Amino acid sequence: MGTVRHLLQKKGNRVISISPDSTVYSALEKMVAQNVGALIVMDHDKFAGMFTERDYARKVILKGKASRDTLVREIMSEHPVVVTPDTTIDQCMALMTEKYIRHLPVMDKQQLVGLVSIGDIVKCMIDEQKCIIEDLEHYITGHHE
Repeated sequence: MGTVRHLLQKKGNRVISISPDSTVYSALEKMVAQNVGALIVMDHDKFAGMFTERDYARKVILKGKASRDTLVREIMSEHPVVVTPDTTIDQCMALMTEKYIRHLPVMDKQQLVGLVSIGDIVKCMIDEQKCIIEDLEHYITGHHE
């Protein structure tokens, strides 16, 4: 099974971020424009947390707050579950399932180096399974390379 490092090498480590002093409304605009479900919150150059669609739904809408008047820092997840580049894809899937989360920031020492989503993890698992199936088919039919 592959690691987050391998996944990021294929996917890239581009991270879409927002300031904790931005409004929730501007965060939502950015999420729509980038077609993502989460933003990394960066306080200058420091990883400060995450803002997700779930944060918005549970901490703004259901609490009767206004997204134009609420700052990201007021509702962001300050201590999200993180992984390292050496975390396996299986470990990521287990964490996401156990914690009911869809995004994992990737930290290498104290530095943010990427973000993986449940979609990234599932795609990686499917790709690996396809390779295994092809290898088995070649082995069974005698078409070794």
